[in-house]
Amino acid sequence: MASYAGLRVVLYWPHVHEEPAMKCLPCLAAGLLAASLCVAQPAGSPPHVTLVVGGPAGTPGDTIARTLSEPLSRELGRPVTVENRPGAAGTLALSAVGRAAPDGGVFGIFALQSVVAPQLIKAMPYDTARDLSAVRQVSTVTNVLVVRPDSAIADVAALVRGARQGKLTYASAGMGTPSHLAAELFAQEAGVSLQHIPFNGPVAALTALVGGHVDVMFATTPAALPLVKAGKIRPVAVTSAHRLASLPDAPSMAELGYAQASVRDWHGIVAPAGTPPEKIGQLAAAVGRILGTEGVRERLLAAGLEPVADSGPVEFRRFMAAETERWARVLQKAGVTLQ
Repeated sequence: MASYAGLRVVLYWPHVHEEPAMKCLPCLAAGLLAASLCVAQPAGSPPHVTLVVGGPAGTPGDTIARTLSEPLSRELGRPVTVENRPGAAGTLALSAVGRAAPDGGVFGIFALQSVVAPQLIKAMPYDTARDLSAVRQVSTVTNVLVVRPDSAIADVAALVRGARQGKLTYASAGMGTPSHLAAELFAQEAGVSLQHIPFNGPVAALTALVGGHVDVMFATTPAALPLVKAGKIRPVAVTSAHRLASLPDAPSMAELGYAQASVRDWHGIVAPAGTPPEKIGQLAAAVGRILGTEGVRERLLAAGLEPVADSGPVEFRRFMAAETERWARVLQKAGVTLQ
């Protein structure tokens, strides 16, 4: 029998020929780990934590949540589960987060689309400022301009010429999604018009591009990379200030003279309004430590997600406000109205 932090761990060794101490080392380690996790939990903490994602499995938000869940369980000393609530531009998920008890048991993934949704949807089921609290930013995602391999659009200059000669079409994953916003911002800076063909999600939009139903798409890197590697689409440029390691041959919009067309999707974590600052700070600090580990960083980068090292509740709240203002101007200039 052993004692650890006030907990008694009883070890039982059956009569076997192997050396009992060596045989039961895993048992001892498991017992001590369980005891340490129990002690680590702050008073009043829920028994587990749920990360709510507004998209299906395989989407960037889901990848982030599932990458963080296991190491976050170790950091917090509580199980962390991922709950997918796709639909309505992520508003269903964030509405559930806003209604949850503010006790540190429920958090949600908040993205670029989340600041755009209130500008496009009249009947919003929640109010960001009233119902949600910022925790920290987690990652950024670059968009990539892609075409079919046999497309005559060899570069961005060819896209601009084609747009000026006639109506080129572009696919998006839906109104207000990063693929829509990136195309609109590029069209405004280039002084051209592109016809928007929205689809229900990135898979449907990319399928339409591959099938020849649209001319181009400003897809998110995680969605585009598998098709690029399979040779089904061709990258033309990336909407960032620099080239990406995963697409080294694709020039950045900035180096092509379209610096204002640099668009990056992003993801962060929010909590129900009223969640105690110490619980928000605990999660923000834990996620920061996790993002600094090599394994997590490599996994996110492989998925086209760039971790954000320096962020916290104050920084993320300011960032969300700045993004809200930026995209309100873009949507107003593009003539996109509330649905």
